[in-house]
Amino acid sequence: MTSLLKIPTIGIGAGPQCDGKVLVSYDVLGLFDEFVPPFVKQYAHLGEVIVSAAKTYPDEVRRGVFPESSAAQRERSPISAVK
Repeated sequence: MTSLLKIPTIGIGAGPQCDGKVLVSYDVLGLFDEFVPPFVKQYAHLGEVIVSAAKTYPDEVRRGVFPESSAAQRERSPISAVK
């Protein structure tokens, strides 16, 4: 099809014959693991990391581990000052 058209073709899982490819960020970053299309290469498994962080944070708050008194009182730079 690409060779017949005068416009670029963009594919998702269509193989190397297209001019460009769509990569779905959830697939590439490993945010969804119940179904991964066979043509997807996962470069990370961030879903596992996010779930772990979401469980650890409230647990530490309940146990009084976070915030630490020094962390809570630490002066923070405004975002605009970060380079």
